[in-house]
Amino acid sequence: PRCLLLQFLGYLRACDRLLKQGYEEGQVEEAMEMFQYSEKKAAEFLHLLAQFNDMGFQQNEIKEVLLLCENHREKALEELMTQ
Repeated sequence: PRCLLLQFLGYLRACDRLLKQGYEEGQVEEAMEMFQYSEKKAAEFLHLLAQFNDMGFQQNEIKEVLLLCENHREKALEELMTQ
């Protein structure tokens, strides 16, 4: 139980840090879940999601491509441009 509590507290701290960067709560939770609670990967995903969203790509397409390309910016951008 103590180990689970520490993991949960780590998750909450990671979410809090991402929320403080301006990401929406639902997106933070979804990203953390998609990347098995890796704050680093979730942060990369959220950053690229926002970036590609600003470029005018559709959010559902961005998510799919980022997962497929494992957050590889150049590969994901190339994939989005060919769709």
